[in-house]
Amino acid sequence: MPRPLIGITSHLEAARWGDWVREAAVVAAPWLRAVGRAGGLPVAIPPTPPSGVGDLVERFDGFILTEGAHVDPAEYGEPPHPRTQDPDSRRDRFELALARALIRARRPFLAVARGAQVLNVAAGGSLLQYLPETLGHHEHAPTTGRPASTDISVSVTSRLGRVLGDRATVLESHTQGFNRIAPGLSPVAWAADGTVEAVEVVGHPFGIGVLWHPHEGKDPRLFQALTAEAAGPA
Repeated sequence: MPRPLIGITSHLEAARWGDWVREAAVVAAPWLRAVGRAGGLPVAIPPTPPSGVGDLVERFDGFILTEGAHVDPAEYGEPPHPRTQDPDSRRDRFELALARALIRARRPFLAVARGAQVLNVAAGGSLLQYLPETLGHHEHAPTTGRPASTDISVSVTSRLGRVLGDRATVLESHTQGFNRIAPGLSPVAWAADGTVEAVEVVGHPFGIGVLWHPHEGKDPRLFQALTAEAAGPA
């Protein structure tokens, strides 16, 4: 059986090769290693015009929406908070269209950090733009600059719960979170302070969004589950 093709969203920024500086599609190497070790073939996908999203969904077996800049608050009808980053409009347009297409096509996907926020906005939800202001602490994005080790509880009846069990320790670093959960999404994991840490597309075979960074840890189960679903029936 061929290994499933897993498309990994990337962002565009300047990169250097010797004396050359060019805009390049950038995806962190831990993503590539995590998918490869889980049995998939990782392929970086640059932001493309939304008109090409349908072809991408048809050609790949599974997808990962990765971390990055904050989603433009205009996409969920709010003005930007002073702490909200400048938007990457090209990437926003692409990934919002991709998330909606993946929901419709029931194609397996894992949406991580920004990716989970894209998923919620794409489905009609909104975001908390600065969690420390809302919660009164920085525990989800430590000021040390290093990811926080956080214990979460998981719904055992969810797709995520079938992968991780009822509890897990994860690495996270995010200043934004879910506000209004979109229709068609269900919260399935929570931090000790009650913050929603993961959502799922209701009725989808594998449509999971998590706010933590599984590619930075040592637990391969989410990637193994994604690639197994993308590979289809054994």
